[in-house]
Amino acid sequence: MTRSSRILGMALLLSACGLRPLYGDGGSGPIASMLSHVEVAPIAGQSGWLVGNAVRDKLPSNAGSSPLYRLEVRLDDKISGLGVRGDDTVTRERRTLRARYQLIDLSNGAVLLDSTAGSDAGIDVVGSEYATIAAENTALERLSTIIADQIVARIALYANRTGTTPP
Repeated sequence: MTRSSRILGMALLLSACGLRPLYGDGGSGPIASMLSHVEVAPIAGQSGWLVGNAVRDKLPSNAGSSPLYRLEVRLDDKISGLGVRGDDTVTRERRTLRARYQLIDLSNGAVLLDSTAGSDAGIDVVGSEYATIAAENTALERLSTIIADQIVARIALYANRTGTTPP
């Protein structure tokens, strides 16, 4: 069996499995259309500002159209010491960012989706306090992007599964 015939066989098997792209129609498809009608409610704190901006960056633009859905997010941001020396100094930290979010239908106030997202990052604690704070902030920026990816993907899957599309 040649390589090209194996690739063709695998392509045929994959097409028969029922998988289809979530954003199959690109920016004009029903999923992108639904996502473009989501407004992000203000989220408290620095982590909230970062997550809110990251989510807005991942949602398609809804220029000129009014929102049909509101995304409300509550965050839990913690830093805990992991590695401790004999003199009780911390050598490693773990930053954990968890989000509980709800997608609300603005027409009737119904909660369409109630879920969580989360991630964590390890941080080396070094002799320089400035370097440690910079590492903590960098970790928060990365975690905010990860959380935003999870939230937008989950909303897209919800829209795909339920057939939710704007009128």
